[in-house]
Amino acid sequence: MNIVLIGMSGAGKSTLGVLLAKALEMDYVDTDIVIQQHEGRLLQDILDQDGIEKFMEVEERTVSELQPKHCVISTGGSVIYSEKAMNVLKQGGQIIYLHVPYEEIEKRLINLTTRGIVIRKGNSLKDVYEERVPLYMKYSDQTLDCSNKDIEHCVSELIENIQASR
Repeated sequence: MNIVLIGMSGAGKSTLGVLLAKALEMDYVDTDIVIQQHEGRLLQDILDQDGIEKFMEVEERTVSELQPKHCVISTGGSVIYSEKAMNVLKQGGQIIYLHVPYEEIEKRLINLTTRGIVIRKGNSLKDVYEERVPLYMKYSDQTLDCSNKDIEHCVSELIENIQASR
């Protein structure tokens, strides 16, 4: 069984994912890194050169082709736009939404133009946040509220929740 972390960019999926994988003696996969390795370039370069639609096709294909076993998987914040990718992830694991309030996400995301975040022209980070939260809720099996908690506290809480649901 895999553990899949979803949430906004800046929610802590990658940082938490690595620590969680270590604590639970599981393998770790970061889908953003897999995409960059497959494409041979940074997420932001894919977005800048090929556009959002092409990026989302690449993300859907890459995530859908993954066949991880006993892994903690950190996903890109935009993976929830692909029903296909989310269904593949859900089949093989438990999906946990790392919830962080907008104000905290805004403080954490300093480098919007280089981070590889899917934001359509004319939309603000707030627009993206408000659009995505219902999708994170829709696909998640559980939500972890990460607001005003340090990373160790979040990892401990995740481990307790995961062990309780097994």
